[in-house]
Amino acid sequence: MTHSTTFTLINKQTGHLAFKLFSFNDGGHFDHLQRLNYYSLIWIKEGKGTLTADFADYPVGDQMLFAFSPYQPFMFQMEGGVSGTVLQFHPDFFCIHKHQQEIACHGVLFNNIYQAPYISVDEHTQRTFEMVLSQIRDEMQTPALAHHDLLISYLKIFLITATRQKTGQQQGAAVEEQELQEPFILQNLKNYIEVHYKSLHTASDYAGLLNISPKALAKLAKTHFNKTLTDLIAERIVIEAKRELYLTDKPVKQIAWELGYEDEYYFSRFFKNRADVSPQLYRETVGFSRALAE
Repeated sequence: MTHSTTFTLINKQTGHLAFKLFSFNDGGHFDHLQRLNYYSLIWIKEGKGTLTADFADYPVGDQMLFAFSPYQPFMFQMEGGVSGTVLQFHPDFFCIHKHQQEIACHGVLFNNIYQAPYISVDEHTQRTFEMVLSQIRDEMQTPALAHHDLLISYLKIFLITATRQKTGQQQGAAVEEQELQEPFILQNLKNYIEVHYKSLHTASDYAGLLNISPKALAKLAKTHFNKTLTDLIAERIVIEAKRELYLTDKPVKQIAWELGYEDEYYFSRFFKNRADVSPQLYRETVGFSRALAE
């Protein structure tokens, strides 16, 4: 505990962060590129600025919750005053993949390559967040029997609340997109990436499947997803690689082969270029070691 608004749990086995809650009142915490080996939920209560995440820019305003996965690059550039609360946890503390059926935040809050990494926080959700965070602070100050289990229960409530909020907002956005007659081809693109990302790795592969020129498809992807088509494909591959590195003890060579890479070293370079760490270091810092033992 460093000061009155910061509460931290450290994993005694590894010495790494397990769980952390803190508040901030300035823009200096995340004003340089972050690549953290744990999940971060950053609730901006007041403030304006810009978020850069996965090499795309997004506007930041009051009452927005941002969600980042381990080693996902992000940085905030805030204008003037800012205040908020941050909740961070390592996968060893709580594995979203393992609890996907309960929480369903994978692909919604985290690892959603087609949607911006944030939600707008309405008044009802604000009240729920504040209640849960207050309970977490109380528990962190006076830990007792089943301390770990209780903190996980509070974290689950927070994640479920945020996931419900984002799901509702996505459904509303989907209706708006249909009203704007977003090209149906983009839904097909998402479906094709999901089916073929292990075997088809280039933008021209998907342009061929959709019978459209690579240039036209790239323009559509950039306009509607704020990312290049190459980035979308690469991010989907990396998400699966991370899941395999975390949940299994498969050798990197086998994971590479299953993702369509015959050359393990080429795959490792590709992964490091995207995740900023090697597959082995990702496994060691986020990794498999205790994921199945819980």
